Amino acid sequence: FANQVARKLESWMHVKARESARKARDEVLELGAGSLNHLPWEGDVAAYDVVEPFRALFEGSENLASVRDVYDQVSDVPAERRYDRILSVAVLEHMLDLPKEIALASTHLRDDGVFCAGFPSEGGWLWEMAWRYGTGTAFRRRTGLDYAVMMRHEHVNTADEIEGCVRYFFNDVSLQRFPTGMRSLSLYTFVAATGANKARCSQFLAARREGVPGNAA
Repeated sequence: FANQVARKLESWMHVKARESARKARDEVLELGAGSLNHLPWEGDVAAYDVVEPFRALFEGSENLASVRDVYDQVSDVPAERRYDRILSVAVLEHMLDLPKEIALASTHLRDDGVFCAGFPSEGGWLWEMAWRYGTGTAFRRRTGLDYAVMMRHEHVNTADEIEGCVRYFFNDVSLQRFPTGMRSLSLYTFVAATGANKARCSQFLAARREGVPGNAA
């Protein structure tokens, strides 16, 4: 029951990602596509590519037929390929090198493209209460294990850290939260960003390749 409630609440992020479309049929890249559970929310798109290294998650999915190309990493996407939207749902909180992934993704956006992402309001009071006494309680009853240990390993970026990285690489950023507009009293956050600062992204990625210390968003 707790998992069903969580999935119902998470649908807000899927809806927001779909609403971020700028035109009737756009080209989309999804980061961390998992089991391809977001794809049915999209409807008719011109092309749909995904980044997902754990292929066992989607190999049996009926939605795979609607995917044009699958990449293991953002760095595998051809340099010349551009998208109208790059999106993710409940992914950015897991990325170990978040600034690099966002910078790389932004280089594949068209000039009028949008980077959008839904993620937990990690670091806020309501989010912690929800997983600790909702999903966490169900997990302990089912396995006898402490869900907090998993959360410490899985959720490595807070909502504020994600927002900070996005603002560093994009000029125009808008935020929405659910169910209230306050971070501490929200479960999920959705960010939509346009006007990628391509020069800053390129400079950051070049510094990373050269191993220059201290270059983080």
